[in-house]
This record gives sequence, C-alpha cells and structure tokens, in this order.
Amino acid sequence: MHPVEQINVIIGRIYSRGMTTTSGGNISIRDKNGDIWITPSGVDKGSLTTKDIMQVKRDGTIIGLHKPSSELPFHKAIYEARPEITAIIHAHPPALVAFSIAGIVPDTKIVPQAHNICGDIGFAPYGTPGSEDLGEKIAFEFKDTRYKAVIMENHGIVLGGTDMMDAYQRFETLEFCCRTIVNAKRLGQVNYLSDEQVSQYVNHLPTNISHFMDIDHPSDERAIRTEMVNIIRRACDQGMMISTYGTVSVRWRGDDFLITPSNVARWDIVPGDIVQIKNGMAEAGKTPSRSVALHQRIYQLNPHINSIICTQSVNLMAHAVSGSKFDVRTIPESWIFLQDVPSIPFGLIYNDVDSVAKMFNHNRVILVENDSVFVTGDKLLNTFDYLEVAEFSANSLVMASSIGSLQPMGDKEIDELRIAFNVK
Repeated sequence: MHPVEQINVIIGRIYSRGMTTTSGGNISIRDKNGDIWITPSGVDKGSLTTKDIMQVKRDGTIIGLHKPSSELPFHKAIYEARPEITAIIHAHPPALVAFSIAGIVPDTKIVPQAHNICGDIGFAPYGTPGSEDLGEKIAFEFKDTRYKAVIMENHGIVLGGTDMMDAYQRFETLEFCCRTIVNAKRLGQVNYLSDEQVSQYVNHLPTNISHFMDIDHPSDERAIRTEMVNIIRRACDQGMMISTYGTVSVRWRGDDFLITPSNVARWDIVPGDIVQIKNGMAEAGKTPSRSVALHQRIYQLNPHINSIICTQSVNLMAHAVSGSKFDVRTIPESWIFLQDVPSIPFGLIYNDVDSVAKMFNHNRVILVENDSVFVTGDKLLNTFDYLEVAEFSANSLVMASSIGSLQPMGDKEIDELRIAFNVK
C-alpha cells in the first residue's frame, strides 16, 4: 500500500483498540526518496482519511491539507539516527503510559514471542513535546541499536520498525505485555521466563513438517477457511488476539484439519493463508502454527472436539503469568461453560504432547503458564464463545482482586448446577 494508506489503516486500528485518543499520538513512514509521510496535527484520529496524511519532502517542503504532527522533530531525529528504520509509531496507550510515569522499563519475557518481537526497551528522560530537546533525547536512545522501542518519561512510547507492520506488531505486543504485567501484579506476582526458556520457543517452530502437493479445496473446506478468518478478525477486534499471536484450527474430515499459518499478522489473514493438514502433512508452500502437533493429537484423541483456539488474551494471561488460580466458580454461566480450568507448566505442550492432548477428554479450557490459553469445542462459534466467557471471567477476577477476597460458589451450588444443566 501507499504510505498514506498504511498510515490510515494503522492509526485507525490503534484508535479503535483504545490505544490512542482523538488528539493523541502520531505515526510516520519514510519512503525510499527520503520523504516523510506523517499524521496531521489537530485532526481527529478517529476519522482520518488518506487525504489528511501529510508529506514532508526531503528538502523540507510540506504538502497537504493541514500542519504535520508537532512531534515531527523527533521522527526526523530517529530516522537520522537509525537509517534502517522506515516507520515510527508514537502513542499514549494506558499500560505503557503507566510504565512511563512510574519510570520503569517493562520486562517482556512473560511469554516467549514477546521478547523476540520487542527486544530490549530504552528509556528517554522527559522533554517538552515538539521540542528539539525531546528529539535529541529520543535519538540518543535509538543510537543504541539494541533498541527499537523507547519509553518516554511521563509521555508514552515511541517505536520504530523496518516497515509499518513491523512497528505496529512491536507496539501492539508491548502494550499487551504491559497490560498483562499490570493485571498479574493485581493478582499477586509476575513470573518471568529465563533466556533459555525464551530460546526454546524458537526451537519448537514447525520447520521440519512434511508437505503434500495434491491439494484439494472443495466447497466445504473453503467455507471453513472463511469462517476461521471471520473469527480471527473478531478476536482481534475484541482484544482477545493480537497480530503476533493466535492459533485457530477446525477439524475438516476425519483427523484432517485446517489451521492458521505462522508469521502472518492475525489482523491480515485471508482464507488463502490458512494451512490444510492432511495425514499429518501440511499443504505445500505454507508453514502452520507452532502448536500444530498438539492440535493434531487433540483431534486424534478427542473425537468430540472439532475446533481449537489458542491465544493470549490479557486477563487470562495475567493468571497464566502470575500462577494465580483461574477460579471459574464466579457466576453460574462461567462454570457451566468452562467447568474447572487447570493450569499446566510452561513447555509441556511441546515436551509431552500426548499427556496434554488427553487432558481435553475432561477439560474444555487449559491455561499454559507463560504461554497461552487453549479453548476447545464442537463448533468454532461455540469455541469462540467459551473463550469470551473465559476472558470475561478472568477480567472479573482481576477486578475483584482490587475490591476484596474472592467469594466463589461452593460445592453445594456446583452440584446443583451439575444436576440442573446435566453437566458430567
């Protein structure tokens, strides 16, 4: 897409997800000519169009309907300091601002992929917005090539990327980490991964999976692809999946199934990206999600399961990284839909696939410490509903932790629910 189209899409996505305000934040792209395309100053971020995006040419000439963002000086300073950076996002998402005003750099080693995406984070001391001084302070941090993201003291965050999607994924992932850390601290403590555990994630990507060439796409298979894409976008819209993580699979015929690909932004997945798994092999030219082996084993050992969602929604992950019990005995609906939810150690989904797959004989939802949540069901829409109920319940528990101790339903009430709703 043209820079103005990219900027328009990403600023709209940031605003709709509540990660910037009507007047706050700015993003830019530097093209191969050295021109900077940037959001305007004083224009509603919730209704920007491509016509509103400003062009600042290499010689300083300004083209467009408005004034360029007042933060243009630090965008220029970053581009000068780091020639490989071609896209910048600056915004004030609540959790990152919390770290900004506390003067703390977040540790992103709460889930494996987060540190790979975000890397080390810099910290720039306060400077007056729009000033050359602020630009110099931020550029100084970016001169350290370890950093592609810098916390701005009492201000927010600024991130760079090799392209706009690279910058956006870093931005979205970093805000997810901060929200998860904040909520986990409400529940208790935060358990971080070691460097060795983070590296294990990379080693478990399915790089050696066999492929098949004779690919068939009958109408029922294509219908599943469309349904999967719709659910993935819905999950992204509702904040239960981010662009860098989320796996959806649906049983097709027998133990064959369809699954999301690796290394494709979840916001942008289209039906053609979905990977068909047939007789344990993937369709040629595509790499399935890293948990493909576990999905396959779940389908093989659990004939009643026809769909699986694996994701990292903030409140469920707050439980997963804090080691806090996810007690679904909060309201009747939560327990009826989810029943009791066990938590398993980090790494088990790769090291003991059979044991984990067998757990779904009796559990609909499983939390994986510092990794993800797995939700299973008969139909994909039902599975998504269970995920929503689980995330809402986890959110209520996080909120309750600020009010007082949890008062769950007792065994008597649970037994009454078993009888009333025929739950085994």
